[in-house]
Amino acid sequence: MIEAFRNAFRLPDVRNKLLITAFILVVYQFAAHVPVVGVDPGALSSLLASQQGGLIGVLNLLSGGAVRHFSVMANGVYPYITASIIFQLLIPLVPALEAIQKEPGGQEKIQRYTYFLAIPMAVLQSVGQIQIFNVLGGRPIIPDFGSDLLLTLSVLATMTAGTMFAIWLGELITEQGIGNGLSIIIFAGIVAQAPTSLVQLLTSATQPWLYNLILFVVIVVVSVVVIVIIYEGVRRVPVQYGKRVRGRKQYGGGTTFIPLKVNAVGMIPLIFAQSIITFPAIIVNLFPPGPVAASITETFGQHQGLAYWLTFFLLVVGFTFLYTDIMVAQQNLAENLQRQGGFIPGIRPGKRTQEYIQRVTRRITLVGALFLGVIAIVPGIVDLLNRLLFPLETVGNANNAALVLSGSGLIIVVGVVIDTMRQIEAQLVMRNYEGFMK
Repeated sequence: MIEAFRNAFRLPDVRNKLLITAFILVVYQFAAHVPVVGVDPGALSSLLASQQGGLIGVLNLLSGGAVRHFSVMANGVYPYITASIIFQLLIPLVPALEAIQKEPGGQEKIQRYTYFLAIPMAVLQSVGQIQIFNVLGGRPIIPDFGSDLLLTLSVLATMTAGTMFAIWLGELITEQGIGNGLSIIIFAGIVAQAPTSLVQLLTSATQPWLYNLILFVVIVVVSVVVIVIIYEGVRRVPVQYGKRVRGRKQYGGGTTFIPLKVNAVGMIPLIFAQSIITFPAIIVNLFPPGPVAASITETFGQHQGLAYWLTFFLLVVGFTFLYTDIMVAQQNLAENLQRQGGFIPGIRPGKRTQEYIQRVTRRITLVGALFLGVIAIVPGIVDLLNRLLFPLETVGNANNAALVLSGSGLIIVVGVVIDTMRQIEAQLVMRNYEGFMK
């Protein structure tokens, strides 16, 4: 593997892609330290000290670490992810959008519409995020926000601009660097926070530090092994091609297979679910306070309780099935097979083939969806374990070993590493170098 890295840096174009990716991540981290105008550092510090994990932890995860400074990048790429979810759900339901997507250049149009929708979503999240931080912290993190028109407009404009800048950096990594840009930005934020979070867990938690360290190591090792196994798991559907005879020569007649992955959508459902699960706590704080708003903020803002973890589990499983169905429908495997003269033995070409592929995909996706759902709620399982083992001590997000990286964070980290390594491997294989993956 070390030799493969050396080979990657020997190739000028691959080396440039890696250096561009690293440079953009450095630029993002610099921007993540530029605070929004008018932020009260004292109120922000007390809020972060009192709220370990929970909603603030998730927002910090999605923003690549920008929330802890409440910088102009505090929204991160979350508004774009929400806009992408909306269009992913609307395209199968709105015939006009589906027709646009199928026409030449249609995907670029949908992408442009997603950028446009991300702007109002960024404004909405900026207002909701500031309001919920005020509620959780007990005092305004931006004094006079809402009453001072010039300050309010300045804050909303800079945070929205920061969101679009973060999206642009992510797209720049995708086009000029290595890997999926938005995922790599989130990945970099998770990795950057991990050492600090681990030190805080070992020094400030009420449970014995050795127990937390062993539990953290076990969670990481088991999760990584299972994630890699599920990521590499495939179901091979056999495909046969008809024979054609021209003169004395015979063409075709070969046999191959379609590799249907157990987890075909990677960590995307988790990112979608993380985005959606924060939405109720943000929305209710746009309205006057009340008992319902307080209950929703406590459940979805603190990320604790059976209602939260059950909702999170169902969202992950549901998004996994939904996104897998959308991907299979967009690939048009049955139509492509029929055009190339291929067929699945025992299955009629055309509609029957598409139904068969959909049925097999849903069957194996069940395993992948349940796996993602269980990994996502590991912090909830650890919280329950802590309450059983230490009933007399204070438990919560600050004492949860699973929140150092979190289950979803581990999947994002492992998934991004695997995808990036495969892209580098593809670059090396094209130039006759041995890749990373055996």
